[in-house]
Amino acid sequence: MTQDPLLQPYQLKHLTLKNRLMITSHEPSYAEDGMPKARYRAYHVERARAGVAMTMTAGSASVSRDSPPAFNNILAWKDEVVGWMKQLVDECHDHGAAVMIQLTHLGRRTRWDQGDWLPVLSSTGDREPAHRAFPKLIEDWDIARIVTDYADAAERMQAAGLDGIELEAYGHLMDQFWSPATNQLAGDYGGSLDNRLRFTFDVLRAIRDRVGPEFIVGVRYSGDEVMAGGLTQADGLEISRRLRDSGIVDFLNVTRGHIETDAALTDVIPVQGMRSAPHLDFAGELRAATEFPTFHAARIQDVATARHAIAAGKLDMVGMTRAHLADPHIVAKILRGEEDRIRPCVGANYCLDRIYQGGMALCLHNPATGRELDEPHIVPSAPAKRRVVIVGAGPAGLEAARVCAERGHDVTVHEAANDPGGQIRLTAQTPRRAEMMSVIDWRYAECQRLGVTFHFNSYAEPDTVQEAAPDVVIIATGGLPHDEVLTEGNALAVTAWDILSGDTRPGSNVLIYDDAGDYAALQAAETIAATGAAVELMTRDRMISSEVMAMSLTPAMRALQTGRVTFTPTWKLDAIRREGNELLAEIGSDFGDVRAERRVDQVVINAGTRPLDDLYFALRPLSRNLGELDHAAFIDGRPQEISRNPDGAFQLFRIGDAVACRNTHAAVFDALRLAKCL
Repeated sequence: MTQDPLLQPYQLKHLTLKNRLMITSHEPSYAEDGMPKARYRAYHVERARAGVAMTMTAGSASVSRDSPPAFNNILAWKDEVVGWMKQLVDECHDHGAAVMIQLTHLGRRTRWDQGDWLPVLSSTGDREPAHRAFPKLIEDWDIARIVTDYADAAERMQAAGLDGIELEAYGHLMDQFWSPATNQLAGDYGGSLDNRLRFTFDVLRAIRDRVGPEFIVGVRYSGDEVMAGGLTQADGLEISRRLRDSGIVDFLNVTRGHIETDAALTDVIPVQGMRSAPHLDFAGELRAATEFPTFHAARIQDVATARHAIAAGKLDMVGMTRAHLADPHIVAKILRGEEDRIRPCVGANYCLDRIYQGGMALCLHNPATGRELDEPHIVPSAPAKRRVVIVGAGPAGLEAARVCAERGHDVTVHEAANDPGGQIRLTAQTPRRAEMMSVIDWRYAECQRLGVTFHFNSYAEPDTVQEAAPDVVIIATGGLPHDEVLTEGNALAVTAWDILSGDTRPGSNVLIYDDAGDYAALQAAETIAATGAAVELMTRDRMISSEVMAMSLTPAMRALQTGRVTFTPTWKLDAIRREGNELLAEIGSDFGDVRAERRVDQVVINAGTRPLDDLYFALRPLSRNLGELDHAAFIDGRPQEISRNPDGAFQLFRIGDAVACRNTHAAVFDALRLAKCL
């Protein structure tokens, strides 16, 4: 019998959970037509198969038609959902994992121009800043209808065989009633705490009447909004006691904060560079005060913290949700004594940020997550061993090396620098983004375990590659900054890389022209502003940092807004001239024939990268496929079989930024798709 606190079973009412690790409710935005079909099911089943005790589906499955999907939510108001949920539940149950779902009415946390174009409604007429919809003030007939909708949805979930449900009550309609900051109602549903909680207890009683006494029902809520005019910690404790004493609720899933702005949401669900497990102690205090089953998740990204949460009695079940996006096999690796092999969540928040911008959840450095139907989390062995030479040890090269080595191939990597990392080494120069190095460190450790041969300080030439008599050559040399973007004065500018690497000292009055919209310009701005310099961050786009998504932008903005930094969208840098000790920057606009000037002592340009591809083109005539990639085979997961040159000695491919400037996820996805079929 193991003594590991995380591996102890937990009894929740009649339900025995086989360990203390769970995936809390979240919406990966994999639904199709509002239903959790094959892709959605495969995502949860993968984690159930690997040993997690409980997976909670659907961050915010919608119970009503006037709660339209804000991020491709499951539509729990449709009868059709029962069959799809039953398939998901049955497959997860086959692997011993419990399944629950989160139900909600979004209230004002959505938009009127989604779904059926019905008015957004709430207990307040004030707009939610994040979704920007002005809500209708809810009426009595709306309340009665929505209470019935909740009960109907709960009955559907019970019919689908789920082990329980969770009601969402932070930032959504329920909590909009609770909070003095968002309840403008008069009469029975406004004013006193009793009245503000009335809607919730109407819903809970209706659900319990419908599903009976055994079905598990919980509430996820904020125990302290940490907001002027909002719910206080004392309010949260009183609400917790009332939920416990209701005889209806079976568990509490506790968080802290408010979520109506991007910045506020980021404090509730922290990202890279922010404190880990910031609300764990708070959740533990509520558990101690209520002595009631308590769940919690908020940037608990490592097993040690999760183990502490259980061992110290702070939680009954600990949520490691984003961590399971990075590595679905956390429990399996704990059981095998391989905690050191867990792929770490680096807090890049590519998962959540993509959802809030209309995409689907993808993990920055696990390209198989969300693609379980097509991409392997466990790479199968190849039918025959091959010699593979990879040039470049950035994320793309290391992922290709890892996957090829897992396939059983003999892998050699050449890297011009003295360490692995590529562009990520520059990214990690900003202290709050230092965690990005785990993307490299994990892969490098896996490659070493698998016996990959590395040659550092090796600037590979065609002869270098051919000496190994390879069967396959993969060029993952990345790119170099594009610095020929102006009509005049390119040589007078420096690049964001120059600033981040320390090769160039920051000026005192600096114009940063960002024509890529990615992290490099932001990080350069932070580096320069930290010296006390005046910085103007300019872009021709409608918004700054267009490729840096909402929650990930928050820490950068907090850093920059405390300095002498201004932001100028919709203007572009055209030319630079030197005038004495100053640089004269000429700027224009895509929106009209307007001109302006800036006088500064330094201009920094961020215009993406151009492929470092000399070696690739030198090797092309020597290769069997002449560098050609069969796109259909690449997409479908079939081997590359193109042969254009019968005299060629090897197959040749290039991946990542050696093809075109993209991002880390694209680089490792390239590598996995290619290497899994070699």
